[in-house]
Amino acid sequence: MSEPRLVQPFSFATQCRLRALVSLAVIVPAGFYSKFYSGPGANWVNGELGGFFYELFWCLVVLLLGPHFRPGRIAGGVLLVTCLLEFLQLWHPPSLEWVRGFFIGRTIIGDTFAWSDFPWYFLGCGAGWIWLRWLAPHRSV
Repeated sequence: MSEPRLVQPFSFATQCRLRALVSLAVIVPAGFYSKFYSGPGANWVNGELGGFFYELFWCLVVLLLGPHFRPGRIAGGVLLVTCLLEFLQLWHPPSLEWVRGFFIGRTIIGDTFAWSDFPWYFLGCGAGWIWLRWLAPHRSV
């Protein structure tokens, strides 16, 4: 007589997506709050901490869109793209300036290059890698 198998209500991909959505429901308001914070240390919260949340956000979005991707590849890819976007802030063609004219455009592609953003990108992606491993514990690195 064989043991009964436990039935999983959702597939691995669906579980990852649901966990990513719940995580985004926490990270998105925290990230936007960091952009509007005006208390003590506002410059640090608006800039550096905002960059940390920005990296977490993109790690979770990629997991949401591709739950089969490994957490390390997601975090590494997000880090690469956001570092490239940081350097893109040195370029000011009219089309990018038009996008940067909107809050969401400035939030996504930025408007001012700063070397000080890079450590926060690395920390955010490191935290994103840990978070993604926690959300998908039976996936490898």
